[in-house]
Amino acid sequence: MDIKEIQNLIKFVAKSGATEVKLEMDDFKITIKTTEAGNTETTYIQQVPVASTMAQAPVAQQGVAPVAAPVATEVKADDDSKFITVKSPIIGTFYRKPAPDKEPFAEVGKTIKTGDVVCVIEAMKLFNEIESEISGKIVKVLVDDASPVEFDQPLFLVDPS
Repeated sequence: MDIKEIQNLIKFVAKSGATEVKLEMDDFKITIKTTEAGNTETTYIQQVPVASTMAQAPVAQQGVAPVAAPVATEVKADDDSKFITVKSPIIGTFYRKPAPDKEPFAEVGKTIKTGDVVCVIEAMKLFNEIESEISGKIVKVLVDDASPVEFDQPLFLVDPS
């Protein structure tokens, strides 16, 4: 599927009044969510590795699955307007540490780089490492450890300067 077909699909979904459409093909998955007014809110495209089903089953049981980087957007609050919020890319249980006896991935005051693991989200018994899409300094952790999180829920405030 090329970019023109994806754009046409987004326009079709926006005009149809549907709030969410998921399309899965052999080599990728697309999820399109729209607002009530029909404007496209989120488009998430994930490449699926091509492999046999026999090879995928053991990999899924190992406990770590790759996840797309979290969405980073500007925070709307006046006092936090210079900060960027790192949001959850999936639904699951938020963990700040790789194990109970280990140090947290990201703490207030710690400087992170693009690609650094900032937390783990458990979804369906798989622990997904969430990597930072931005570089900066952690200003605030917005979620308690071992708390359930929703898709697109703010997790961290980051000062990019």
